[in-house]
Amino acid sequence: MNVAGTELTAAQLYEILRLRVDVFVVEQNCPYPELDGRDLLASTRHFWTEGFASYLRVLAEGDGNFRIGRVVTAKQARGQGLAARLMTAALARIGDADSVLDAQTYARGFYAKFGYVAEGEEFDEDGIPHIRMWRRVARTR
Repeated sequence: MNVAGTELTAAQLYEILRLRVDVFVVEQNCPYPELDGRDLLASTRHFWTEGFASYLRVLAEGDGNFRIGRVVTAKQARGQGLAARLMTAALARIGDADSVLDAQTYARGFYAKFGYVAEGEEFDEDGIPHIRMWRRVARTR
């Protein structure tokens, strides 16, 4: 499913937030402000698999680039390629624009498969090591 923030139903938003909180807050034991005000924007695109087993969102940044974030898969659904399918769909939507994401460092190899390259130093975000990764395709055209 691929839906703009303004098109989300209350039930869809609930399932998205439930999954994100289950994994990022509860499973990873990381209390952080999950609600950032960007989910319901018309420019935000939400991608999920049937049953909300996996999810990600694409944010339009003010500089013409895109940001992929909140990439998550429910514990019981991991290892089935669901996040990879969503990444493929998101990149098809982004097209030939540059995009960035802040990857948990253990997932660096996963994002590299989609053309993302680490830039800068590792940083701590809410107690979890992250690395900023870019997919720069606009410059190479």
